[in-house]
Amino acid sequence: MYHYLDDKKFLHKMRTLSGEMLQLICHYLKEDYDIGSTFYLVGSGAKNLILQNNTQPVDLDYNLEIVRCEDFEDCHYLKECVRKAFNKCLQEYKLHDCEDSTSSLTSKQICFKNGNPTAFSVDICITVRDEEDNYHRLIHEKTGWAFNDRYFWNMAPQSKQLKKKVDYIKESGHWQKVREQYLKIKNHYLTQNDNDHPSFVCYVEAVNNVYNTRGHWKKGK
Repeated sequence: MYHYLDDKKFLHKMRTLSGEMLQLICHYLKEDYDIGSTFYLVGSGAKNLILQNNTQPVDLDYNLEIVRCEDFEDCHYLKECVRKAFNKCLQEYKLHDCEDSTSSLTSKQICFKNGNPTAFSVDICITVRDEEDNYHRLIHEKTGWAFNDRYFWNMAPQSKQLKKKVDYIKESGHWQKVREQYLKIKNHYLTQNDNDHPSFVCYVEAVNNVYNTRGHWKKGK
């Protein structure tokens, strides 16, 4: 079962390295493909929500938000550009190429030579935001034949005005409720052997669950 990872020194090293890698990816996207992008931690990496399943490897989940490109609807091209930029970055750190899954690109496991032996990976979900502030994830639907694969944008459920909800919860002193909900949701999907709910979707679900109970909150509790 999942538990919160509390080794602050290890978390700092992991976040620092991952952040440097994402900055380099954004640089390569701009220089090599004229694609503007930004990134931020989500799910387990955001707001002190990093979980570990017993002693198994952990991951840091990033949204790589595309903010400028020639054609937002050419999802295959965008996924390939990000994949190549990610691999170019990994080569700089003498690491293996990333893996391409349905909704993300993932590095192979990384271990620090000193300190906490926990292995970790970096997961990148490619996203855009529409005019109504909804988040859309780039999906690579694999068919077994690359020629027939589908690439498309899929709106993350109930993601509209997510930042405003997060800010409201934090300002009201109820962020611990999000931590509790997030852990509960992650363990629920783990016990159901459900791999179709990435961390960002679980994070959105946790935030909405807490925000929707705001009418019952008591100040400071």
